[in-house]
Amino acid sequence: MTDITVTALAAGDLDNQLDRLGAIMAATVSGGAAIGFMQPFDVADGRDFFENAVFPEVRAGRRLLLAAALEGKTAGTVQLITILPPNQPHRCEVAKMMVAPEARRKGVGRALLSAVDTHATAAGKTLITLDTRTGDAAEPLYRAAGYRTAGVIPGFALDADGRGLHATTYMYKAL
Repeated sequence: MTDITVTALAAGDLDNQLDRLGAIMAATVSGGAAIGFMQPFDVADGRDFFENAVFPEVRAGRRLLLAAALEGKTAGTVQLITILPPNQPHRCEVAKMMVAPEARRKGVGRALLSAVDTHATAAGKTLITLDTRTGDAAEPLYRAAGYRTAGVIPGFALDADGRGLHATTYMYKAL
């Protein structure tokens, strides 16, 4: 049985996790994941993203950064954007779900999504939204976690290697 724990990283934990988060992101983007970045992408790029885009949002209380540890080693991460426009106080958004390649298919993604539900509910949210590349390996995981398809937009974004466009599927989950 695998030991998976998910923690919402506090401001004091962020710098200690920076190298591992950067490495997970670099492996994810290099593997072709559609999370908004283009190849080539290295650990320094991942560190820069977390340090300059994510950590300030976490410190300001506008975003939760959840980290999953598998057998004691950080193996995945997901962000929960909790502060949205004033007409959407009931909603939050899942962003940048990543699982290290060596930790995939071991329950890390399921554990992260379960923690998302717990934190969203605790924050008083009743709706979670996300988008994912249509046909991506994560799409069935989201469905299994209770997300429903709202719609598909063709030609939404470039693939990470820049060779083609892909569609994106918007999904939601009512809590």
